Amino acid sequence: METAGQLTVGTGTGPVVAAEDVVRHAPDGLAVIDADARFVEANTAAVVLCDLDPDRVAGAPSPFASPQDAAGSGRSGELTVAWEPVTGQRREFSYVLSRVPGQQRWVVSFRDVTLSRLRERRLAAIAAAASSVASKRSLVGTLEVLAQEVARSDAIAAVQVLTVNATGDRLHVVGAAGFRRSTDFFDKLMECRALGARLMMLEALESRQPVIAADRYDAVMADPAWAPLQQLMRHPRWDWFVSVPLLARGEPVGILNAFFAPGRVVGDTELEFLLAMAEQAAMAVDHAALLEWERDVARREERQKLARDLHDSVVQQVFSMMMQARSLEVLVARGLPPTPAEVAQVADDLSSAAQDVLADLRGMVVELRPAAATAGGLAPAVRSLVDTTAARTGLPVTLELDDAAGELAGLDPALLEDVYRVIAEALHNTVKHADASAVQVRLAVAPHGRRRRLVAEVTDDGRGLGTPDGPAGPAWAGNCASSGFGMTVMRERAARWGGAVRVRQPADGGTSVLLSLPFPTTLLVTPADPEVAP
Repeated sequence: METAGQLTVGTGTGPVVAAEDVVRHAPDGLAVIDADARFVEANTAAVVLCDLDPDRVAGAPSPFASPQDAAGSGRSGELTVAWEPVTGQRREFSYVLSRVPGQQRWVVSFRDVTLSRLRERRLAAIAAAASSVASKRSLVGTLEVLAQEVARSDAIAAVQVLTVNATGDRLHVVGAAGFRRSTDFFDKLMECRALGARLMMLEALESRQPVIAADRYDAVMADPAWAPLQQLMRHPRWDWFVSVPLLARGEPVGILNAFFAPGRVVGDTELEFLLAMAEQAAMAVDHAALLEWERDVARREERQKLARDLHDSVVQQVFSMMMQARSLEVLVARGLPPTPAEVAQVADDLSSAAQDVLADLRGMVVELRPAAATAGGLAPAVRSLVDTTAARTGLPVTLELDDAAGELAGLDPALLEDVYRVIAEALHNTVKHADASAVQVRLAVAPHGRRRRLVAEVTDDGRGLGTPDGPAGPAWAGNCASSGFGMTVMRERAARWGGAVRVRQPADGGTSVLLSLPFPTTLLVTPADPEVAP
């Protein structure tokens, strides 16, 4: 670098050091560039950082933007730029420009921030994956986001996230980035295995430990045993391969495969990042499995409830009808034909009982209808439930809807189903046990601090809660008590989404069943979160 004469630097007591030596041995890159962003001179650190030929520095292109363009753009202070002197060796520099007075030259001071920026991207990717696990109800959507975050945050050409099916004999590509999708990937993988290919991803799954392979691309493309998958895995170009098992509660539930871009070497930091992302993927898979298990339990409990309701109402009424018909048969068999008045009475009783049975069956059909199948969303489904209940029972049932912004339309189908079931159960209890003359159903989106809440309430003017021996009767009290089956199911449905169900007795009488749950975070950003198809 040019110096002004023989400028020296010293402490006054120690040895004197020439300024040019300070510049030459400075730890940061120092260089002079011209108006075309070409090097004029560079110190030792700059030569190493930019991979320059020490004997041909002058005239070599620099990674920095044209100083004149930078000045014209109004940018000042520290800037950043990416530089790839050799394919696969990407670096990021943070730099500052300073013009040499009276000349079309600039002094540039720069430092390598590649690792710090990479760490920032990795931390951002881990945070984004964690947020996706917490907010998304779709396993496919979560793992798709996670795969894209892994590919975006590091020098990775392609990513696959595979899950193990319930029987443990197949793998499914659920999230992917880089490679095109193939619905028969696992079948082709098994063909490769039959031909003698070494499947490192299965080794990782079986050993429950990460597997790392250098120069894997060339080995795969040169091995005839990989022929069924070579076309799929040929583009984009990759080199090193890492397979990390997804472990949930100590058991393997899937695999994260990372295909690193050419020239990239996998070290401890790269492996730590993949392990962190694999942990997030495993949490998503485990959460989805637990949610499905909870739904299976709920379905079994609802079948038990249906059997109980059939036994308590329909079965007993049909049994009564059978006994009445049998009584006529016995009279005829004994030679004592019933009088017309007796036949008319039995016919009237049978007709009344049949109407009750039909009403109960229709009520059960309404309650069992899946709300998620209603194309219009939660509000139309509840309105249909209200109208059907009123028509079936003759009881005035009104609906108050408060959703001016149309936020209910974006509810997750599973959440919608649970809210609908809670309202249907509360309405069923009211019709069957409350002896009410009117029922009001309220469905609203209400503010709750800085967030929003969904509120659903079923209120009647009936006999109230009472006690098992009180005027409300044992059936209603049993359904509303904290240990009652119906109440337990309603509370479990609410708790699944961070909400609660409370049963109250208003001051003016009757009963109120109130469901309150927070809106999922995703609904505060966008009205819907479409699921990404595999």
